[in-house]
Amino acid sequence: MRHFLTTLDWSREELQSLLDSADRLRREPVNQRLAGKTLALLFLNPSLRTRSSFEIGAFHLGAHAVVLEPGKAAWGIEFEPGVVMDGDAEEHIAEVAGVLSRYCDAIGLRAFPLFKDWSVDRQDRVIKALAAHASVPVINMETIVHPCQELALMRAVQDHLGQPDGRKFVLTWTFHPRPLNTAVANSALLIATKFGMDVTMLIPEEAYRLDEQFMEAGERQAKRSGGSLKVSTNIEEAYSGADFVYAKSWGALPYYGRPEEEAAVRAPYRHFMVDGAKMALTNNARFSHCLPLRRNIKATDEVMDADYCVALDEAENRLHVQKALMLKLMDES
Repeated sequence: MRHFLTTLDWSREELQSLLDSADRLRREPVNQRLAGKTLALLFLNPSLRTRSSFEIGAFHLGAHAVVLEPGKAAWGIEFEPGVVMDGDAEEHIAEVAGVLSRYCDAIGLRAFPLFKDWSVDRQDRVIKALAAHASVPVINMETIVHPCQELALMRAVQDHLGQPDGRKFVLTWTFHPRPLNTAVANSALLIATKFGMDVTMLIPEEAYRLDEQFMEAGERQAKRSGGSLKVSTNIEEAYSGADFVYAKSWGALPYYGRPEEEAAVRAPYRHFMVDGAKMALTNNARFSHCLPLRRNIKATDEVMDADYCVALDEAENRLHVQKALMLKLMDES
C-alpha cells in the first residue's frame, strides 16, 4: 500500500510514469479497470476542480466516489491524538479512517491549514493522522501542498514545452485581497525543481519567501535534477527569457494568522499582477494558474484570454492525472 501525500515521497521516474499514464487516459478516457472499487473523498474545504475531476474520473474508470463533508453532511472529525473530545467534533480520525478503510479502496482528503499558528500547520498533521490510521491508500487533495495540482501543471508543461529540463520557470507571487494558503506555490516549486527546470521565484519582498522546508527541498531537487532555484524581487529580471510563467497568490508567513497586519504589507504590491507587458519580456512563454483566478487582480483579461494562457489545459489535466493516480493506487494495491 502506498499513499500520495506529497511528491517528495515519489521519484521523478515514478511521477513521469503517472504523467505518461495520464496522457494515454486523455486519448482513451473510459475503461472498467476500477469496476467495483470505491473512493471516499473527504472535503473539509470548498472545491470545484478537485471534487468534479475525482468524481468524474472515478466514474470513467468504473469506480464509485462517495463525497463526504465533515461538519456539514457528515460528523465533524477530531484529528489530534490524546484529546478530550468535549468540543464540536463527534468522531476521531482513528475511527473515521478505520471505517472508511473497510468500506473503500482509497481515501482522499482536502484540509486547508487553519491560519492560526504556522509552526503547527507546517507539520501537516491532519492528513498525516488520516494516513497513520488508514489501511488503504490516502490521496492529498490539498493541505499545505497540492500534489495533484503538481501533476496537472507538469503535464501542461510537457504538453506545451516538451522536455522541461533547462527551461526557465517563473513562479510569480500575485496580489489578492486575502492572504491565501501557500500550498500551490509550494507545490509548483517542488514539481518544477524535481523536473530539472531553472526556477525563479518572484516575490515582492523577503516576507513572501516560502517555508524553508520547501525552499530547501527545492534546492536539493534542483541540484539533483540539474536545474536551479533562485529568488528575485526584480520583475523585469524574473520575466526576462521565461519559458513558463506560473502565477499564485499567497500570504506572508511572518504575519501568518494576523491578516490585518499582513494586509498592510501586501497593499503596495498590486503591480505584481501578470499583464501583457510583463509577458512580452518572456521567451514566448506559456502562462498558467491553478484556478480560481480573480481577473484583473491576479492577471489581466488580456493575459487570461491570450493564446499563451494554458490554465484551462492545466485544469483539464486534473482529470487525467488523477485517473492515472487512482489506477496506480487502487488497481495495483
